[in-house]
Amino acid sequence: MEAAYVGKIRRGGEVSGTRLFVMAALLFAGATVRLAAQGDTTKGKVVYVKWCAGCHGVKGDAEGPAEHYMLPEPRDFTGAVYKIRTTATGNLPTDADLMYIIDRGLPNTAMPAWKERLSEAERKDVMTYIKTFSSFFSDTSQHPQVLKFGAEPGGGRDAKSIQIGRQFYDSIHCFKCHGKDGRGDGPSAPTLKDDGGHPIFAADLHKNWLFHGGASTEEIYHRLRTGLDGTPMPSFSDLLDQKFLTEEELWHVAEYVASLSPEKPPEVRDVVHAPQVMGALPESPDDSAWSKVDSYYFPLVGQVIKKPRWFDPAVTGVTVQAVHNDTALAMLITWDDRSQSPDTAWLKFTKRVLDVMAGDDSGPVTPELWPDQLAVQFPRKLSEGMERPYFLMGSTSDAVYQWRWTSAPNHAVAGLARGTERFDSAASSAGLHTKAVYDRGQWRVVFTRALATADSTNELQFAVGRAIPVAFFAWDGSNGERGPRMAVSTWYFLALDRPTPPGTFISPVIAMVVTLGLGMLVIVRAQRRGGAGAARRV
Repeated sequence: MEAAYVGKIRRGGEVSGTRLFVMAALLFAGATVRLAAQGDTTKGKVVYVKWCAGCHGVKGDAEGPAEHYMLPEPRDFTGAVYKIRTTATGNLPTDADLMYIIDRGLPNTAMPAWKERLSEAERKDVMTYIKTFSSFFSDTSQHPQVLKFGAEPGGGRDAKSIQIGRQFYDSIHCFKCHGKDGRGDGPSAPTLKDDGGHPIFAADLHKNWLFHGGASTEEIYHRLRTGLDGTPMPSFSDLLDQKFLTEEELWHVAEYVASLSPEKPPEVRDVVHAPQVMGALPESPDDSAWSKVDSYYFPLVGQVIKKPRWFDPAVTGVTVQAVHNDTALAMLITWDDRSQSPDTAWLKFTKRVLDVMAGDDSGPVTPELWPDQLAVQFPRKLSEGMERPYFLMGSTSDAVYQWRWTSAPNHAVAGLARGTERFDSAASSAGLHTKAVYDRGQWRVVFTRALATADSTNELQFAVGRAIPVAFFAWDGSNGERGPRMAVSTWYFLALDRPTPPGTFISPVIAMVVTLGLGMLVIVRAQRRGGAGAARRV
């Protein structure tokens, strides 16, 4: 379940297990069959050099030129320590395990899925070549065995199984890293690092589309059994051996974890629809009125265009809701954040991030207690066409209008951005109101502003019925983010919807009734004429 994978780690110690001489012939025959099924290492090297060496290095030691621009760092193939396996902790992965990662990649990392990019033969060839980097794969005394996972208890996931799973989630101390609500904000979260000493986040269990190794209950259970070698995520198989809990109870933990995420990944839609409501707008994140408003999810990525670039954003997306009452607009933005920055408990973590990540700064960056921040961006004026300012905070010649909120002090200002280096607060920022709440790994911030303001030159005048461009930016201070080191979105749209006039629904109904009535009248008259003609013939 851990949302990061390991870089430079070496497998250490002697490998246990011996071969019986009487089985040598059988084992040799089995090895022959396995080798026959392997790919071509010569062809695999060609694929590797072209597609993999840039990150993993020519020697497979994670010393590629892109190494210092990513967290988690690339896999060090020479150590043969792999996170995603179906084998016991400390064991080599099977070929099927390696192909699984090559095919599917690792979400929210630089490791893409190669199934649609390379042919099956190319993927098998590169998998075979990767194994040549470590002598452990050529050690004939090692025979990776797939664990016997068993089947999910009958009845599947229901309220009772989820409740039991939550109880064992607490009793085996999952919350220490993943947090009480599973957003990766546990008390141990600031101290986490992999076996290579690199900072590592505990997985946000509410975002299963970012899980490594799969999001199904079965796949989550597999991770609980195997652990994620090289990371703080242990295997819980030993608790089964010690009779601390049963397989069924561990399955319930997997069912509880699976229940925290939506059934399907959130759909990214281009337009935030803000319905018109009567009366006062909800100004608090806790207002029950928000439960009746549709939510829209927008992914964020690292800002890698302007220096200093940032390849390791902590905020991966925001959820947006909006309403208006024809005179003012309220917008609620929610995002998961493992820390309420600034937080002294995370300062060492911040330093580890900055030490590992290469930057475009002129010199070393000294970690400080930086706040969390959020910016909502609009054009300064609405255009008649589809023209929009440059999405990355505009330019010196074409400014953008922004709302900027910061956690310390907890307030927001409005103003104009002219690129990432310049922001001029508006004189009338008092017209922008915010209320922010942080709770168990999640920020919720409400922005409220009148649709029209006195400064039509520098402040966007919101128009009902228009497509209004909108973009989002986020900073996690505890992750070393400030200035251009941030997470960004592209342009989307905000639509302040008009209420549907009653006539829109009534008119079609009236038209149908009139049409039906006329049709019946024609039929009745035709029947009458037909009956009269028959009488005359008689």
